[in-house]
Amino acid sequence: MGCLAFLKDFFLGFWDYETPKVMVVKDKKLGVIYRAVQLLILTYFVWHVFIRQKAYQETETRPESSVHTEMRGVAMLGDSVQDTTEYVRPSEGFDVISTILRREVTHDQTQGMCAEHYSVADANCTKDSDCTQGDVDFDGHGQRTGRCIPYYNYTFKTCEVRTWCPIEEYAAVSEPAMEKAINFTVFIENAILFPKFKVLRSNIKPKKRKKLERCHYHPDTNPYCPVFRLGFIAEQAQEKFSELCRTGGIIGVFINWKCDFDKDSSKCIPTYSFRRIDMRKNLPSSEYYYRFAKYYHKDGVEYRTLIKAYGIRLDVIVQGYAGRFSLIPTIINTVTAMTSIGICSIICDWIMLTCIDRNEVFSEMKFDDVSKNPDEPITTDFTLTSYGSTHSDLSDGVPL
Repeated sequence: MGCLAFLKDFFLGFWDYETPKVMVVKDKKLGVIYRAVQLLILTYFVWHVFIRQKAYQETETRPESSVHTEMRGVAMLGDSVQDTTEYVRPSEGFDVISTILRREVTHDQTQGMCAEHYSVADANCTKDSDCTQGDVDFDGHGQRTGRCIPYYNYTFKTCEVRTWCPIEEYAAVSEPAMEKAINFTVFIENAILFPKFKVLRSNIKPKKRKKLERCHYHPDTNPYCPVFRLGFIAEQAQEKFSELCRTGGIIGVFINWKCDFDKDSSKCIPTYSFRRIDMRKNLPSSEYYYRFAKYYHKDGVEYRTLIKAYGIRLDVIVQGYAGRFSLIPTIINTVTAMTSIGICSIICDWIMLTCIDRNEVFSEMKFDDVSKNPDEPITTDFTLTSYGSTHSDLSDGVPL
């Protein structure tokens, strides 16, 4: 029966209507808390939401962008002159461009058979049976012939492989680093379109392109000159240029567009930041290098010069954000702010009903059960008067 009575009361109570009751509580502490919470919420919405976050604007966070990069500079490497054709890959880039700072060169390689490098797994041998014919070692240089031969001019032996000979690990010549490349410059042209607002911006001024040949970027004096020295880029990324010459590295060039189209669109100017984006803690994996070859024929035989190039790779990453006043987000955030102020009443009600000494008296006053019988009188037991008052309208004389 108890369960049925509970379900009955729950069902009947489900259809009850609740309405707020206004009650004025003359308590200074509670009043101070109420106004303080109101002030905090109002300050948050006015200062942070509307002024800093500009919640009255509609925004565009996925702009369309194009990037064009070009490296400039000439330097001496020994007795040879290095220009962009020699040290830049590709010579005219898009959002990725790299420059060679150090090379390891293997000259005059030809297709043939030679000894595998001793560091390759199972390459060391003492007899032919130690080398399985036909195996292709994916960690090595080529296909094994099944013979065990002397390792070039040394006494120990390794397996013979069919590959480009001599192998790189044995014959590569390390060239000095091109540290003069610290003064090379990279030109980064960027155009960005905000489709929602139909605004197209560029990081250069079309009428002043000739000045780009003799200027360098400065955020205050030359914000429309996207020409950066490699030394400046390394410094901004907090990297040593000499270390980059030795191991190479990948640096991210971040172009940040933050535009407020409530103002003149000409004030929408990008900012630039630089950060090393490859792994530096583990040196073997933090090196940046790639290989390419130059082929030629001599006496009817094909030769190649294999080049292992270490350098700086620049990855240009464009980020865009724009906003403009719109009535809809303004209304939505204004209503949200007004609704949030209602939290003050919830907090103060909880304090009043749980933390104040006379919480039971307040609870009886706040919640009334109004009967649906129209003949039943509705009475009010208490009247709260001035601060700290002990006046009571109770018939039994119990003070507030």
